[in-house]
Amino acid sequence: MRFISSLATLRIGVWLIVIGLFLAPLSLVIGLALGANQIPVLLDEELGTVVWNSVYTTSLSAVGAVVIGTLIALLLDRTDARGTGVLRLFLLSPLLIPPFVGAIAWLQLFGPNQGLNRFFGTEIWNVYGADGVTVLMTLHSYPIVYVIVAAALRSIPADLEQAARVAGANTFTVLRTVTLPLLRPALLSSFTLTAVSNLADFGIPALLGSPARFETLATMIYRFMNSGTIANPLQVTSTIGVLLLFLGIAAVVADHLVSLYAGSKLQHTGNALRFRLGAARLPITIIAWLAGLAITLLPIMGLAYRALLPAPGVPFTWENISLGNFQDALGNPRTIDGLSNSLFLALGAALICGVLGWLVGLLVTRTRSWSNTPLTLVVLLPTALPGLIIGVGWLIFGRYTGSYNTIWVILGAYVCAFTAMVLQAVRAPLRQTPLAVEEAARISGAGRVRSLLDTTGAMAIPAAISGAVLVAVTAVRELTVSVLLIAPGTTTLGVQVFNLQQAGDYNQASALSLMFAAVGVLALGLTVRGVAAPVPRASKSTRRHIRTTAGKM
Repeated sequence: MRFISSLATLRIGVWLIVIGLFLAPLSLVIGLALGANQIPVLLDEELGTVVWNSVYTTSLSAVGAVVIGTLIALLLDRTDARGTGVLRLFLLSPLLIPPFVGAIAWLQLFGPNQGLNRFFGTEIWNVYGADGVTVLMTLHSYPIVYVIVAAALRSIPADLEQAARVAGANTFTVLRTVTLPLLRPALLSSFTLTAVSNLADFGIPALLGSPARFETLATMIYRFMNSGTIANPLQVTSTIGVLLLFLGIAAVVADHLVSLYAGSKLQHTGNALRFRLGAARLPITIIAWLAGLAITLLPIMGLAYRALLPAPGVPFTWENISLGNFQDALGNPRTIDGLSNSLFLALGAALICGVLGWLVGLLVTRTRSWSNTPLTLVVLLPTALPGLIIGVGWLIFGRYTGSYNTIWVILGAYVCAFTAMVLQAVRAPLRQTPLAVEEAARISGAGRVRSLLDTTGAMAIPAAISGAVLVAVTAVRELTVSVLLIAPGTTTLGVQVFNLQQAGDYNQASALSLMFAAVGVLALGLTVRGVAAPVPRASKSTRRHIRTTAGKM
């Protein structure tokens, strides 16, 4: 009974935290939306046009991301292209730069009379509008597809592809008849998650769509909350939030079912088959390297070009290069406040998300309960919701709890939005840990909860730390969740960059954005170090339990 009681107490405690941080704010959005019928107001505000804008940019960008991400996964993980180790880092660099920073960077290259358009004396491409929003969404979401598809490729039984090759099939036939059909669950999952993520994106359509009067659901929510042009903006935005909430629930459930299906059907049975490119090896390698370098270096060059000039329109010469924008940006009191607040929020969110995601991961992967699946889905749900809706939920929640206009409401919203990162980081290593380590601790006299925390839990701590680091890097550059929650003294660094860009101070905005890109490079360095990190060992107490059990046997 003590074992049941201790485990039940841990589960109840985790559920109470999850209900307070996840379900309560989102439930308030639903409750406020049901309080009045705001559909006529939305129809008057051209909701139909906005929905269509959101649907087709989301769909096109998701399809483009799936195609590009899958091709890159096949190229890097299944062909003999040269230099794939370093090439992978360049091709995945958009994953390390916030989408709104990427929008600012590409705006410096392809904005009206800017960058390459100005250099060639003609408008090669105007990044403002629907096409710019779609392209930038694609660019910043295909790395997510790569991560999902690459993991699925490692799970495909190698003997199936090898059997097809032995039977005389060429590389294209093997890909068409064996590899791609087995990747369907991963492709569906990546499309779903990418589409929902792009539907939720705020920074790209706000910076590239709004100036061209191209509005999406995310920018409509922001306009309602900040323009003062409609009555009861919280109710109106909550009505939109309910629609997006149900879409998010459907996406998370679909992804969960696809993951279960894929996990039950695919098992790795040998070394993955590498396809030889033959005569096409050199040209494909060159094209891939040019694409990787362009994706990585062109945005940085665009930001540097703008950040190093004292004012817009000044010729880029050695005499005009200046670090004044960096000095002005870093000396701006709002930037200083934003930096200190973002660091506090990032570290606080990393700590709380790390512990909570670790505990949820232990419960849903190492114990049996009917509540495991609901607990998983609730924690993963915010990943499929627009950050603005999470912000609206916490805006309402803050008024009921007295945390309105404080930094604590932003911290709570961050925990709600980012705990899923840690959960996703710890689930895989927890599932792969053998039950023997827990059984050894139990035989040695440890209780169920202690054996769980001291063995499997201790071995999953490095993965939880990695997830917490990812939370910190994401939170320090975050915009969408906090843009509605800031108050005097609580502004964040991401919101400060956005405000500078919106106010027309493009040079300072570019200087801060360039520093954001530097944070991405730092994250890249941590990723490289993490790849080379040794496999984590069990704790001393775990090894002592195992040795004791082995001696008894």
